[in-house]
Amino acid sequence: MTTTTEQTPEIAKTIDVNGIATNYHDVGEGAPVVLIHGSGPGVTAWANWRTTIPALSSRYRVIAPDILGFGYTERPDGVEYNSATWTDHLVGLLDALGLDKVSIVGNSFGGSLALNIATTYPERVDRLVLMGSVGVPFDITPGLDAVWGFQPSLPAMRKLLDVFAYDRTLVNDELAELRLAAATRSGVQEAFSAMFPAPRQRGVDEMAVDENLISALTHETLIVHGRDDQVIPLSNSLRLLELIDRSQLHVFGQCGHWVQIEHATRFNSLIADFLSE
Repeated sequence: MTTTTEQTPEIAKTIDVNGIATNYHDVGEGAPVVLIHGSGPGVTAWANWRTTIPALSSRYRVIAPDILGFGYTERPDGVEYNSATWTDHLVGLLDALGLDKVSIVGNSFGGSLALNIATTYPERVDRLVLMGSVGVPFDITPGLDAVWGFQPSLPAMRKLLDVFAYDRTLVNDELAELRLAAATRSGVQEAFSAMFPAPRQRGVDEMAVDENLISALTHETLIVHGRDDQVIPLSNSLRLLELIDRSQLHVFGQCGHWVQIEHATRFNSLIADFLSE
């Protein structure tokens, strides 16, 4: 089980989701928007969305949970980490909060979970944003293999941050040390290692959503990708654009896997305006 007395902006509110103490941010008022983070080592909702939460919360009610197995959400013994488990946890969060319908922004791994929710519970999704998204078949990239196969060390974390960011000024030893500390908190690396065991192509395949279900989506969908992403190929977003009728694609040049950080102002404006249309 996860227990902590730490004081950090990554720890926000706690809610019981089907018996799992779930850490989540709940900021602002208005139409609800759920932000689903990616799967980097040591990731939390706050680390992933720290520039997005304050920007969107001026217009929307922004809900950003630590997904089961990540961050400061409880990690019960014996959990089988897979798409079904993570999707059930997120839908359980909506139920616990009494939210019948939300817009969803899914980042990378979180994009696959967003697609799972939208295809399985279409009536519960308003608008959909998919950023550098998993969810369609592709050959695992060396970047994603490095992310999911991360073994803790400062050089390995620094190298991983170089893979994430196009703009190298965003990457330094201080950030690497912070992310390494987050990745090596008690129980975190153990859970992370259990999620994506080698051969990690199986993880990519398991997170792919049936393309017939994706093509049946009727939700307004914004697809966002960094042109220079080394983790998730741009071809994923091009395929999603083909599959989803009511979709549009925005590609950021000179941008890696961290669109929401590398181009924060434009990303936040794009998302806020799309959700209000």
